[in-house]
Amino acid sequence: MNMMKGYLTAFLAMLGSYFIFPDNAYAMHIMEGFLPVKWSIIWSVITLPFIIVGLWSIQKKVSNSPSLKMLLGLAGAFAFVLSALKLPSVAGSCSHPTGVGLGAILFGPFAMSVLGVIVLLFQALLLAHGGLTTLGANTFSMAVAGPFVSYGIFKLLQKFGTPLWICVFMAAALGDLATYLTTSFQLALAFPSETGGVLASMYKFAAVFAVTQLPLAISEGLLTVLVMNVLTVHSKSELEELSALTREVKA
Repeated sequence: MNMMKGYLTAFLAMLGSYFIFPDNAYAMHIMEGFLPVKWSIIWSVITLPFIIVGLWSIQKKVSNSPSLKMLLGLAGAFAFVLSALKLPSVAGSCSHPTGVGLGAILFGPFAMSVLGVIVLLFQALLLAHGGLTTLGANTFSMAVAGPFVSYGIFKLLQKFGTPLWICVFMAAALGDLATYLTTSFQLALAFPSETGGVLASMYKFAAVFAVTQLPLAISEGLLTVLVMNVLTVHSKSELEELSALTREVKA
């Protein structure tokens, strides 16, 4: 009962985020057909090994502890809801939170890569948010780069004895920002500036999102802390079981 209350509270927190971030905006993931075919293929090939390892990681954890499926589903739902929210930015573009920090902290960055590609696939098919030809590029930025930064920051801060809420906040916020820096880099590679090349182009793309993405990253960090606090209280046994499994895999 306590576990179900925890998941319900977390779900309500995600629904509450709709009132924080307006949804009347334009799509932000790199849209269908926007990238040249060469770059669509390159990013898909680069992303594929992370998905393969992620599937193995998830299978390993879930087979040893089937009760973790609900927690895994929650991490995926959290990423789906947050990354579907869009806030208008300058020049007709828009920004949105990513929600990948929670899954990366709980299940590791490789598992979040799998959840991320599923989230992006459903968004492309159901919400016209992103695209199939750009799925590899969007997956790498949101479901590979973001989760790995989140996980790395979380573990690094833990080593220094940083309070849990700060670890979670910094991991989620910096993972969000890492996604958009990666997206800016991807766009810069595909469309380098005539004067200044890739670096100049990346600066321009990053500047477009900076105004809205910074407050979004902070908001995402705070929301992730809220959800983690709920899980810590109501799903303590599942978190301990997940932590034990992680230690076994590393050993």
